[in-house]
Amino acid sequence: MKIGLITTRKKGDGQGSVMVKVAQRLAEHGHSLEPIYPDENLLDVGNCKAEYSLYILKAGTPAAMELAATLDAAGARILNPYDAVVKIKSKVLSSRLLSDAGVGVPDAYVVNDPHALKPLAEREPLVLKPLFGGSQGRGVKIVRTAAELPESNGEALFVQSWHEPDGRDHKMYRIADKVFGVRRVWPAKTLQDKLGEAFEPPKEMIDITLKCGEPFGVDLYGLDIVVSKGKPYVVDVNSFPGFKGVPDAGRHLADYIMEKL
Repeated sequence: MKIGLITTRKKGDGQGSVMVKVAQRLAEHGHSLEPIYPDENLLDVGNCKAEYSLYILKAGTPAAMELAATLDAAGARILNPYDAVVKIKSKVLSSRLLSDAGVGVPDAYVVNDPHALKPLAEREPLVLKPLFGGSQGRGVKIVRTAAELPESNGEALFVQSWHEPDGRDHKMYRIADKVFGVRRVWPAKTLQDKLGEAFEPPKEMIDITLKCGEPFGVDLYGLDIVVSKGKPYVVDVNSFPGFKGVPDAGRHLADYIMEKL
């Protein structure tokens, strides 16, 4: 079967990408994984039709999301489902849904003028993130005092209480009933930092990871857990992570995709 991968073009040959290994395994079983680059192509909204048996929504750019929305309206099968990805990508909504599901998350706020945070910043450290985007640490700022609050640039910010990590961050990944853990330095500066160190997650982290899928109705995703003073906090969820550092990730992911065909 033909599977469409909604993605962005990577620099270099991309041979280290998990998706390359996914494509190889799919090909061994008679399936083709074909990249689609919505950032580079024209979207004919009125004539957009489902041309693949399954679409994988890997990219989260505006163009990718609009293509996914149009395909969803046309009845295409998308992994993860478009409506679930919208909820996950909304930092505000995902934080609220996780909290309502009983997942430990930092206190969260939305603000347009950072100086409105002054009373909070005088009481506790904060982490400021772009309301949209901010993946891989881009645009993220830790504010430990009110004097460090930035000037407004007219764009809204998503703000979380900052919890000082006891050690490295924990990247958790779920593929169906399998849960994987990778300890990683943040922010990652080298390839080794990005790959991190795989570890056998304790039951508490496995339970947290599984619970995070419930509000969105998905069983494929990644999340970041910070352990501070012995307490775990989920600080971010990713609808289709890179699975860096996960042992044999390409095989696990390809097998999952084939089950969805």
